[in-house]
Amino acid sequence: MDQLASRIERTSHSGLDKLFAPAQPNQIIFSAGYPDLALFPKDALDRATQHVFSQSQDKLLQYNTAAGLPALRQKLADKMAQKDGIHTDADHIMLTQGAQQAIDLSARLMLNKDDGLVVEGPTYIGALAAFQAYEPTFYEIPMEEDGMDMDNLEAVLKEHAVKMIYTVPDFQNPTGVVMSLEKRQRLIDLANRYDVIILEDGTYRDLRYDGENLPTVKSLDTQSRVIYVSSFSKIIAPGLRMGWLTADDNLYRDILALKSGADIESSNLMMSILNAYLDENDLQKHIQIVCDNYREKKNAMLDAMAKYLPSQARYTKPEGGFFVWLTMPEDFNMADFLDKQLVPQTGVRFTPSTNLFPSGTIQNGARINFTGESIANIERGIQELGQTLTAAWKEQAAYVEAD
Repeated sequence: MDQLASRIERTSHSGLDKLFAPAQPNQIIFSAGYPDLALFPKDALDRATQHVFSQSQDKLLQYNTAAGLPALRQKLADKMAQKDGIHTDADHIMLTQGAQQAIDLSARLMLNKDDGLVVEGPTYIGALAAFQAYEPTFYEIPMEEDGMDMDNLEAVLKEHAVKMIYTVPDFQNPTGVVMSLEKRQRLIDLANRYDVIILEDGTYRDLRYDGENLPTVKSLDTQSRVIYVSSFSKIIAPGLRMGWLTADDNLYRDILALKSGADIESSNLMMSILNAYLDENDLQKHIQIVCDNYREKKNAMLDAMAKYLPSQARYTKPEGGFFVWLTMPEDFNMADFLDKQLVPQTGVRFTPSTNLFPSGTIQNGARINFTGESIANIERGIQELGQTLTAAWKEQAAYVEAD
């Protein structure tokens, strides 16, 4: 239809529809970033729900504020000060519909059509879907073992006008890589020098299974240019749709105005239930239980990959987060392999790299989730992936040789 806005052409091909497509019988889903259902604190959330409904229901079911429930925002201020080195107050924290809305609002604040936007290559598929609606000019910065290539970033900033840099420095989605402290400091320095806003996505920061966390990029911010977003989706449950954003005055007031226009406010009911849950439960203890479970699953996946994947395969070995990044030689097309061989033959699904770069040109990678499936399914799924991948690679190599 000619009447539709031009942005729909870009957002309709994000790949999110396939990512959250209903699972068919006997499928093993390594594609979506699903938490483990068994780890949702259902009983505690049920008690919290009963508690809030025993209070004044009129107040509970009424409007609240665009920024969100003050008591919950104060809890987040305390959490970020203790765990993330981010010292702010409740008046600079906003509750959002997951981190996804926080990303979208930040993009809406910063980006006009054709504005320069730096993203890591590869990057989070949902962020790309949000960004594409605003039709920016993307600049992909390659990922290295310790985060984005800062020399490449500096070259881009010297050559092009960039308004915002999006980064997932802790257990990056999709590679699982952690940005080094040196690179975090250099990122801040470059942003200061070239007057660029940084959007830091800390969604996976609490999910460290080995080692020690590094300072957030926001905690290193000296010029109030970092917007920090995170979420309860991965540490409690995604169905709550509770995320948050914090920024300093120069950015926060305008984002809050955009939030008001987008949905008036986040659900007062959900905010109240989550606040009651946090009043009566030790969030850090729950996160530790989650981390212990996911550490076991991550190790099971890495062991299975070492056992079953062909020698041509390379994969990251993350210390936390949700994902392992798998690559084959550059001439191997993972999307074609997924659609034509892996899913029809085995029912195993992953997210191909073509959906994780704005250019869509990198075809030899795959994001593999290890948190949503059981250890038994991880073992079976990686075995089937490895066997099918080995056969496909041999077939391609034989065809090339014959040609």
